[in-house]
Parts: sequence; structure tokens; C-alpha cells
Amino acid sequence: MKNDIKKNHSKIVKIGIIGTGILGNAVGLHLLRSGYELTVYNRTKEKTNKLKINGAKVVNSPKNVAENSELVIIIVKDANAVKKVSFGKNGIVDGRHPGLTVADMSTINPMESKKISKIFLKYKIIKLDIPVMGGPNVAINGELLLMGSGNKERFDKFKNIFNKIANKVFFVGGNGTAHLIKLSMNIQITMLALALSEGITLVKSAKIDPRIFLDILNSTYFKTGMSENKAYKMIQDNFEVTFTLKNLKKDISTITDTAKLFKINLPMIEKAKSVYSNAINKGFGDIDYTGILAYIEKINKIQLKITKNNYKNKFIT
Repeated sequence: MKNDIKKNHSKIVKIGIIGTGILGNAVGLHLLRSGYELTVYNRTKEKTNKLKINGAKVVNSPKNVAENSELVIIIVKDANAVKKVSFGKNGIVDGRHPGLTVADMSTINPMESKKISKIFLKYKIIKLDIPVMGGPNVAINGELLLMGSGNKERFDKFKNIFNKIANKVFFVGGNGTAHLIKLSMNIQITMLALALSEGITLVKSAKIDPRIFLDILNSTYFKTGMSENKAYKMIQDNFEVTFTLKNLKKDISTITDTAKLFKINLPMIEKAKSVYSNAINKGFGDIDYTGILAYIEKINKIQLKITKNNYKNKFIT
């Protein structure tokens, strides 16, 4: 019976995804496995191969995605990319039809989000904001956290799909609100990665096994999902990509630009922007954002990897 309901529901809503990078690919695969009909487009067509194998229809333009979909989800790099796929040649607006809804999962400036929404309205298209927390490792199982903003009635129309994409869904207000909160969340990610990296570097410099530091940290009020999971990979020099360092740096720049628009000073994120920029310049941009540890260790000339006997506490005699 449950499978029948799923199939019947998937006939009601046709979904499109524009942008099938790491996150878009995982979201798309989960929707396909959940029984939805999916149309996809990516500028680099090879990145749609896995989705095609699993039943997605691959098309040649954002226009074609819109023509084949009731809900189009955009997951691209930045606001300029959102504008290009939306209003450029063979863009979403060229494939418009009554009832078309666009949901932007990209991480962009909230002011740009509001402007883009207003342009869509000129074409009688409603745009929602649906940025998420969580990487492809949880997206593949529909376990993201989703923040929604925009037209509440339209959001509710597709809420069952958003509940399929994420296991926690929040509606937070008008257009731009979800993107602002997403940027605020990414401040936390940035600072946690840096705090863990500097803590690990400090104990390693004293030749103390960083696992001791992490075990103690995770026994306190100050533990986080990052310290309980990614940190143990970090100390093994495992920076498997869920979100690249250069992509986080892009988001950090969006945060600082947004702060200027609100005429506020965020001193720590400005410092973090400098650190991440230097890391990219040193060639660390394409590894996971937690690879900021590798950069900090490099500038401190610390290259100790965990082995059975290489940590001898220099404070113990």
C-alpha cells in the first residue's frame, strides 16, 4: 500500500533539478529512489550520468527542465549562476507555464534572493528559498535540514516533497529570510572547523595524541556533530569532500558582503575569510572544508600523522 501511495504521489508532481553537483546529485538520487519523476540539467552533462542511469530525464537547458516540471529546484554556485539559469538564454522563464514554482537551494545573498524573486513574479512564477544544512552523505537518505521562505501557500503545496528531501523542515518567513539564516549557520560551520583545527594543532605540537583532545571535548557540553564525527577523520588526514574548502570560502565572502549591506561588523568571519583565502592560494581549495586543518598544520610545519607510538607527551618525564 505504501509503495502504491508513493507511485500515485509521484505522478502528481514532476520535479526538475538544475545543478547536479555533489549536493544536487544526492538530492536527485534520493527523489528518484522515492518514486518521483525527475528532469535534470547541468552545464557539465557528465555530472548527470548517475541520475540518468537511475531514471532521470536529462535535458539540454534550464528551459527544458521548466517545461517538464511543476517544481524546479536550483542548486548552483552563487547568485549570478541562479540568474543565468533563470533569466539567461534558454533559461527557466523561457519554459514557464501556469503553476510553475522555482525553489532555490543555492547559498546566496538574501538581498539578491529577494531581487530574483521579484523578477520571477514579473513572469508570474513564484520562487521559494530552500537552502539546506547537511552534505551529500545525508542528502542521499533524505536527512537534510531545510529552511524555507517565500510564499507560504506555495511552500505548503510542496511541503511533502520538502519533507522527503529533509527530515527537519522550517518555514521562516518571506523571501531572503532562509538564505540569511543559512549564512548565519555557515558562520558556525566556519568557526567550528577553525576551532577544531587549532585545538588539534596545539595538542599535536606538544606531541599529544589528538584523539585524547577529541575524546575529552566530546565528553563535554561543547561537543558538536563535527567534533564527534568529522574531527576523527581530520586527525587521520582524511578530507573526503562533502563540501569543498573553496565553496565554503565562497559562502564566507557572501556572508561578509551581506554584513556590509546591513552595515554591521563581523570581525571573526573577516579573519576567517583571510585564513581560507590563504589556504586556497596554497592549493587546499579542492579538499573538504575541514582541510583547513591541513593548511594550519602546514604553516606550522606540523606533519605528524597518527601511528601507534609517535605521540609522546613532551610534558611527561
